[in-house]
Amino acid sequence: APMTATPQRRAFWLRHLHRWHWVSASGCLIGMLLFAATGITLNHAGQIEASPRVTARQAELPAALQAQLAAPRQERAPLPAEIAAWIAERLDVRVAERAAEWSDDEVYVGLPRPGGDAWLSIDRTSGEVLYERTDRGWVSYLNDLHKGRNAGAAWGWFLDVFAVACFVFCATGLLLLVLHSGARPATWPMVTLGLVVPVLLVLLFIH
Repeated sequence: APMTATPQRRAFWLRHLHRWHWVSASGCLIGMLLFAATGITLNHAGQIEASPRVTARQAELPAALQAQLAAPRQERAPLPAEIAAWIAERLDVRVAERAAEWSDDEVYVGLPRPGGDAWLSIDRTSGEVLYERTDRGWVSYLNDLHKGRNAGAAWGWFLDVFAVACFVFCATGLLLLVLHSGARPATWPMVTLGLVVPVLLVLLFIH
């Protein structure tokens, strides 16, 4: 074990732990700064004023595309590819492969996104297309990235990899504390304090 190692074994562990510690620290540094900053903004979300900006667009489907809306569809089927392509070109809105809600009167596509929301609806009778997007600003955007809210699968994978890097950083840091604790008497009192304080706060103030 590292604590009872010979000088040679101790040097081996120090060398490898330092290496993994700085590698993991480098990989997750920017992410940790982002998550620390958004931890503060999330904790004070009610005190940070946001001014939502709403953008609305309107169009009308050509008659040839309107006819495609008449065909029966599953309740959560995506829009036909030609209609999705027309909407992308005309309104600059990406709805391809998005699940749409089909009712007798309209097709509704929810387009939630970090830092805001959006939706698109198509009247199945008139072909009228309505699109509305709400942006709540950069603070809301970063807060939603912190929570992984409506950020997609790629961001979800990043969060998993980032969490592993943070775990490696903390685990190697703990082992380095073990190796250096003999010369630093305050090590374990500080580590214990880091555990006791949140536990006491939970027990005393969270019910």
